[in-house]
Amino acid sequence: MRKARLHRSTTETDIELALTIEGQGRYEVSTGIRFLDHMLELFARHGAFDLKLRAKGDLDVDQHHTVEDVGIALGEAFHSALGNKKGIMRAGYFLMPMDETLGIAAVNFSGRAAWVINTGVRSVKVGDLQSELVHDFFEGFARGAKANVHLKTMYGRSNHHKVEALFKAFARALRVACSRDRQLAKMLPSTKGLL
Repeated sequence: MRKARLHRSTTETDIELALTIEGQGRYEVSTGIRFLDHMLELFARHGAFDLKLRAKGDLDVDQHHTVEDVGIALGEAFHSALGNKKGIMRAGYFLMPMDETLGIAAVNFSGRAAWVINTGVRSVKVGDLQSELVHDFFEGFARGAKANVHLKTMYGRSNHHKVEALFKAFARALRVACSRDRQLAKMLPSTKGLL
């Protein structure tokens, strides 16, 4: 099983994380931001990842440091758990309907961080989460994982559904990208010889 444990500590946040890629969708998540917890819980369930994550951040200042650093830590955990990346699919995408909303996610463990995120959210907050920070979470993930992350809400009415559809689509796209390709089991999915 591909697993990673990490402890990320800065003057702004302290994060402990354990990830199992071949999990059963089990989670224990506490970030101090309940809506973010909910998104990470459904991320674990829809990706079939096991995730334990505890984050303490300077929420008295703002949510930004906590949200961004959780994204970075999660990305670093995937980067570590995937090891040399031989035999993985490398890229994955998913379209997620969430009632009246449609979210799309595409991920590529290319070894290069890049991100394009369009949530379509028009409210300042979704639950207790500052909605602009959804972008920062996924940017942090892309940087930590050295991956390309593309997310877009195609349409929808509910801001809650827009964010939820993106997290669910992202989890399922990651599940595909992390999966092993039997046909290319011993090969690195790159003509460069490096990811």
